[in-house]
Amino acid sequence: MRIVRVAERRGGGSRQAPATACSLLLAAIGTLGLGGCAPSASPSAPPTPPRAGIVSLNPCSDAILVEVADPAQIRGLSAYSSDPAASSMDLALARRYPAVSGTVEEIVALRPALVVSSTFTPPATRAALARLGIALVELPIAHDVPESLAQVRRLAAVAGHPARGEALVGRINAALAAARPADRRAVPALVWQGGGIVPGEGALIVDLLRRTGFAHAPAARGLGQADYLPLERVLADPPAVILAAGGRQGEDRLLAHPVLAGLRGTHRARLDPSLLWCGGPTIIRAAARLAQVRRAVAGGAGPGEAGPGEEGVARGLRQAQAERTFVTEHDILAEPSPTPPGLSRSQATRGAGPKRTP
Repeated sequence: MRIVRVAERRGGGSRQAPATACSLLLAAIGTLGLGGCAPSASPSAPPTPPRAGIVSLNPCSDAILVEVADPAQIRGLSAYSSDPAASSMDLALARRYPAVSGTVEEIVALRPALVVSSTFTPPATRAALARLGIALVELPIAHDVPESLAQVRRLAAVAGHPARGEALVGRINAALAAARPADRRAVPALVWQGGGIVPGEGALIVDLLRRTGFAHAPAARGLGQADYLPLERVLADPPAVILAAGGRQGEDRLLAHPVLAGLRGTHRARLDPSLLWCGGPTIIRAAARLAQVRRAVAGGAGPGEAGPGEEGVARGLRQAQAERTFVTEHDILAEPSPTPPGLSRSQATRGAGPKRTP
């Protein structure tokens, strides 16, 4: 995470008089039609932003802030968190706050002292916030649990409630401890995302798999972040567990193809895609779900345990190959999948295994 300190300087760094600062800011941004201005921060102010007036443009920071900040401190959350298809937090809670898409006009109208965004903040937005004297905290994608816990602590400190951050860290660690299997066996698992892509090394979900008793199967196949894993390869060399994390109906057709029922000894389970995008409190739910699947595997329960065996898989391979043209055409004609909260579509494919990438 990095904090961009922004302040207007004049006369060797002295604070401007409010009226003068306002007139300069209005002149600078008058073409945007903005009618208000925020006082400039003192160049000598400490790097920690003020506690009041926080706007979050990143769904991952949204979920953390509502845990560590006072409700009165939060001026707005990202629009992603109010969208059932993109939210990583409770919808009802997210909708208590204004939904912000990220435009400077929206931000200024809420008069925040601090904006929390991803490291993919558009340069124009970053520059506008600097002119307005609004502090900016940029959160990178958390690639593992330690990085996520560090972000929790940082946002709690920014909000002025470090003890709440430690409390959340304690809950996350407790959830991970509870999800740790009694045996040390690493069960090969495939997280199969919408469109047939897989997460790669350096994705948070891969770290969570290993902490909950799984081995990351795509790594053994030589696959990296956002690589495509076709149905034929899954049928030819099935993992012990398939975690289907698709969202759209067209994508789910591949992940839930009927031929997968012919895989003997493979457990198939649903993994909500929202568990892939963010760390923080999302880790608690992700760990609980992975532990649930791991216990089912250890108990020998779940779909995919019975089937027609090798003959059925061979038939499935022929069927998948015959349908390959359809799948390819569907992938080409389908609308692009929604960008995960917090990331651009291209960045999402490199990050959390993510979109979302604000």
